[in-house]
Amino acid sequence: MNHQLDLMYRDVILDHYRSPRGRTPIDDSDFASEGHNPACGDDITLKIALADGKIKEVFSHCHGCAISTASGSIMAEILKGKTVEEAQELAENVKKMLKGEDFELPDCAGDIDALEGVKKFPVRIKCALLAWMTLLEGIKNYQSGRGQDVATISTESGDE
Repeated sequence: MNHQLDLMYRDVILDHYRSPRGRTPIDDSDFASEGHNPACGDDITLKIALADGKIKEVFSHCHGCAISTASGSIMAEILKGKTVEEAQELAENVKKMLKGEDFELPDCAGDIDALEGVKKFPVRIKCALLAWMTLLEGIKNYQSGRGQDVATISTESGDE
């Protein structure tokens, strides 16, 4: 069990927890979403600003456990420069990875692979999924023309 915990709380996770990326507020976002994980008490506020069809800025403020905070930080770091469609595909693949399904991450996936060890701890999967589910909900709102409405999601919604 200690080996599994070592995998889950690798240095990369702890680094993102201690120094989360994406904490610079965005004044003018193109879409925003909020997520909540009632099982662990995690909350995230996500704002995305676009420029020239790509993600220019990401604000990700997570209040919660190390896994949830690190996941939001990793997401904020990796999304810059991606199109909305690339971000959506990436989020879907992270969900598959965490659920133990076949997935495909791009070569530029950064620290995402550090989250893979979480799938061995089913109770923590929702912590790691929260940021990515919140992103997908925001993208869904944006693509339906409701980008200025703040989308909300809960890990208890059954859509994870």
